[in-house]
Amino acid sequence: MEHLRQSGLFTRRFGPPPGADSPVVVLVHGLGLSGRYFLPLARRLAADGTTVLVPDLPGNARSRAAVRRAPGIAQLSDALARWHGESGAGPAVLVANSVGCQVVAAFAARHPRSVRRTVLIGPALEPRVPALRHLARLVADAPREPLPLLALAAADYLTTGPVRFVQSFRRAAHDAHMSFEGHLRRVDAPTLVVRGAGDTVASAGWARRVARLVRDGRAVDVPGVAHAAHYSAPDAVAGLIRTFTTKEGP
Repeated sequence: MEHLRQSGLFTRRFGPPPGADSPVVVLVHGLGLSGRYFLPLARRLAADGTTVLVPDLPGNARSRAAVRRAPGIAQLSDALARWHGESGAGPAVLVANSVGCQVVAAFAARHPRSVRRTVLIGPALEPRVPALRHLARLVADAPREPLPLLALAAADYLTTGPVRFVQSFRRAAHDAHMSFEGHLRRVDAPTLVVRGAGDTVASAGWARRVARLVRDGRAVDVPGVAHAAHYSAPDAVAGLIRTFTTKEGP
């Protein structure tokens, strides 16, 4: 693993550098977190020579100082576009979890030439669900996640800061109500929606709707895991991504 800083964003790189004739996968984390909870998945994807880039989004964790105020989804998407241009990654497979799926949907809708495929893991926040219910779903999911992930998430939330987390949540909830579905309808890249079968944050019905909203989507459940399926079942999720990104595809 190599640590980089591109467009002011702290970035972890696994595998060869971009442009080395290897496929590129970009992993986009959720609200208030960092790319650290993607490390098990990143290592498995890089094992076959794939370039894997894992940025901390602006305002979060080790990229907290990249902005003065908590950005909204559109601002995060624009920052990801600047970062992507500087990275030299070219058309990439974008893999996101939770609210990161909103960022990737906006990015794919606005920068389609930069996206080869998208993988949305536990897409949140679901439109037309009240903010308090979103928070209740998140609390209900916590006991279903591995203890090491909860410890990692707690540390990231503290680094990001509670005030900035609340501001980011409000802006993400506004985007969910106003823009998320519209962005999904504009995603032309083939899309795989992955949901942990025990996920209380992204409902089964919503995951299937996401797959229908994009131009070319399909949905799959991973048994025995919850919202952070990529962390709890990295081998299974890596296998799904590899199959999806081959010409044969599922």
